Amino acid sequence: MRRFLALIAIPLLACVVLAGCGSSKSSASSSSSSSSAVNSSVTATGLFGQPPKVSIPKAKAGGNLAIKTLIQGTGPTLTKSDALAANYVVYSWDGTSSSRKVSTFGARPTLIAGQVLPGLETALIGKKVGSRILAVIPPAQGFGTSGRPQAGITGTTTLVFVVDLLRAYSDAASASGTQVSNGGGTLPTVSAKAGGAPTLTFPSSPPPSGLVTKTLIKGKGPMVAKGDLVIAQYVGYIWRTKKPFASGSSSWLAGSPVGFVIGASPEQIIPGWDKALVGQTVGSRVLISIPPSEGYGSSGSSQVGIKGNDTLAFAVDIIDALK
Repeated sequence: MRRFLALIAIPLLACVVLAGCGSSKSSASSSSSSSSAVNSSVTATGLFGQPPKVSIPKAKAGGNLAIKTLIQGTGPTLTKSDALAANYVVYSWDGTSSSRKVSTFGARPTLIAGQVLPGLETALIGKKVGSRILAVIPPAQGFGTSGRPQAGITGTTTLVFVVDLLRAYSDAASASGTQVSNGGGTLPTVSAKAGGAPTLTFPSSPPPSGLVTKTLIKGKGPMVAKGDLVIAQYVGYIWRTKKPFASGSSSWLAGSPVGFVIGASPEQIIPGWDKALVGQTVGSRVLISIPPSEGYGSSGSSQVGIKGNDTLAFAVDIIDALK
């Protein structure tokens, strides 16, 4: 199944960040003071928000985790339960050579959420939004001895991250605007407690035949536009069963907001989301009824119990939108 509606369209980026792509949580290996000094000698210069110039010595990396705060931010302190909107660049360091693997600078930010590489988590937790962090991550705190061959990362590759911490989002983040409706009528009725996942109660009538969007909470933030990185919370139900689908039905249950690019090619979300969310405002909660043609199509998604003729209903909280 496409991970959450079709995510993620940046597999190399995701697998460099996400521990679920094959990282090891073993502790860092010991190293001599000289090898420790090698990792600590990695530097990066440049302004926050601009691509950094990274200098990696032509020497073998040590086994220690090296972390530097290059620019000190003044925003909120990042906690383990927060999701992070960030720009970052990643270098691989093998033997005495290094090369850039991926960079979001000059494109758009990405969302770092859920499990991350152990060394990256150590580097970021407790830092303030607005900071630039340099992290030299040995294999033991990166992808371990198995590496990540699909991304050209071996079991001996050291990773060098430079991360700009742009914004942090609590796992309890939700719509912040003014309540204008709770749905109802021919659409589900939506109820929720502050900071909690919405619950959908379905009418006895059949679902709409086409795509239907209803604003439940009207936010006061900027309008979502094609190309934006949208940060959202959501719950998803199947009209036929009147229950959440089997897996991945709620970002609230997953413990973190999700991030996706509106109108991306290839798509990162199902078509109904791309169409329904453009023009909505940050801070809003939107109820979306999505027919099969705007969802998973005639094939459905058997892994989570979605049939090819299933209409889906989502309540989506738009937490943020970044250009």
